Formats: sequence, C-alpha cells, structure tokens
Amino acid sequence: MDNTHSLNVKKPTQALVTGGGGFLGGAIVRLLQKRGEDVRSFSRSFYAELETLGVEQIQGDISDQHAVEQAVEGMDLVYHVAAKPGIWGDYSEYYQTNVIGTGNVISACLKHKVARLVHTSSPSVVFNGTDMEGIDESAPYPDRYHTHYPKTKALAEQMVVKSAGDGLASIILRPHLIWGPRDKHFVPRIIERAKRLVKVGDGRNLVDTIYIDNAAEAHLMAADRLESNPELSGKIYFISQNEPIPVWDMVNAILKAAGLGPVRKSIPHRMAWLVGLLLELVYKCFNLNGEPQMTRFLADELATAHWFDISAAKKDLGYVPRVSTEEGLRRLEHWLKQNTKD
Repeated sequence: MDNTHSLNVKKPTQALVTGGGGFLGGAIVRLLQKRGEDVRSFSRSFYAELETLGVEQIQGDISDQHAVEQAVEGMDLVYHVAAKPGIWGDYSEYYQTNVIGTGNVISACLKHKVARLVHTSSPSVVFNGTDMEGIDESAPYPDRYHTHYPKTKALAEQMVVKSAGDGLASIILRPHLIWGPRDKHFVPRIIERAKRLVKVGDGRNLVDTIYIDNAAEAHLMAADRLESNPELSGKIYFISQNEPIPVWDMVNAILKAAGLGPVRKSIPHRMAWLVGLLLELVYKCFNLNGEPQMTRFLADELATAHWFDISAAKKDLGYVPRVSTEEGLRRLEHWLKQNTKD
C-alpha cells in the first residue's frame, strides 16, 4: 500500500481565537474552519453559534492568567482579538482587559511554545486629535490620550513588539472601523442613534474603514506570511478598504442600508469638543451610568481625517481588500433586511 500521499497531507493548524464569539473573532473563526483548521475560542460567554459550528469553546476572563494558559495550551497559533472597546469607562477595566489580558496571552504563548501570534490593535493608538492623512506605521504614539481605549491598546502593542524580541513570532494589525453583517458595535450604534445624529465639522474629512471579511482575511494572511517569513515578526500594519470616504458619506450609506434617511443637522468641531468636555465633567462629577453622547475624543474622531498608507500590508502580507465598499454595503443591506423582519 502506498502511503506517500497520506504522509504529505498537511496537519490542520491548532488555532485559538480570543474573543471568538465577537464580530471580528467570529469572522476569523469561520474563515479558519472553512480552511479546515482546528479552532478553539476563548471568551467570557458561551456562544450557541460557535457550538453549531462545532468550535471548541473555553470560557474565562482574559485577565485570568490561569484561564488563558488553559486556552493556549496545545495551540500552534493564537489570534488575540479580545479587547475592551469604547470611549468611556473606568481605566482599570480597560487596563485589565487590554494590557493585563495581552500580557497573559503573551506569557501563555511563550510558556506553551506557540509558534505564532497575530494581535489585533487599532489606528487610534497613534491618534493625537489632528488629521491623519496617508500616514504609515512610522507615526509615533501621542504624548497623551483623551480616552482609555487607545492608551491601553498602545501599551498592549508595545508588549507584543517586545515579545517578538523575546522569541515569539508576532504581527500586529491595525484595522480601522470594521463594519458589515453581524456587526455588534459600529453599525448598531449608528442605526440606534439615527434620529439624534449630528454632523461634526464640515463633513469633508476622509476616513478609512474595513469590511469584516477583508479584516478577517488579513489576519489569516498575516499568520501565513509569518510562518513563511519569520523576519516579519514584531511588525505593525495598517489595513483598510484602501479607498478613503468622507466619514458622513459612510454614516449615511449605513443608514441607507438600514432604510433610514441621511444625517442633516451639523455642529462645528470646536463646539462639539466643548460639549464633549462639559459632558465628561458632568458624568464624572455625578458618577452617571452609561456614556456621554459626546466626548472630546469622539468630537475629534468625527471631525478629522483618518486614512492610512497600507502599502506595507500589501507588500509584506499580500493584503488586498477583495470585497469593495459598494459590495460590502449591498451585503450589509441584505443582512439588515433579513434580521429586522417582524
């Protein structure tokens, strides 16, 4: 009997996705499964959809070192997607998840000799409140941050870069404004606030976004290239649709996909910034629940340009956004119609 063929069959990769029940994490899980990889998810909650897919699930908190070590054991590859997003909340909560959690993933990878780590970050780590137009990965971290998410994600990035120097093959990706079907944050927030949305600034500022399938595919590309090209370890890459769009055009396109009208009211950037400052003070002084409708960070984000040079990702990772923004919006509209039926 000739066993030559069976000897050449590639063994499935054992891949862990932290935050595998989330928007991006779930998309990565589905792509990995489609490729025939063995996938494990680590999240705080149990997800019926992952169970239906036959994905192994380990529940735990990313800030719990022992739980993370259990999840990482036996893995060849880790996609660290889990994070605490948002623009408001206690610093300790962001620090525990985004910094301590990342440290736990790194130490577990080193302990269990995991071959590769792909870490999901954010372009907000280099946002200094002014326009970011065509910037590349050489852009420095700002001297100060107006919100906890980018500050803690910047600290996490630096830890991952250091781990590459300590022998863990790792790549950092910075996707900006991920959207698409199954979105649990960006799209729902726009739809929920449709009647209260107000344009900040003149509306001409361009922003990069990234469709969910493109973001997930970029993560798999990063892992593949890291395996074949270890010298990429420690590098950071912006990824996007590679077609900047005026921010309010994108908001209105999402509203249209949901069958809603465009945003018509507007407010000057400076006024929105001052309103944000006032609301931040009120929320802090009176310890109010929820988050302010406007903050200084949000005002700056909505009124400034955010688009990036992704030539490094194209060159090193072979990244090309295969789903266009136009096609992504069609898919989003179809999904919203399917999921808002009575």
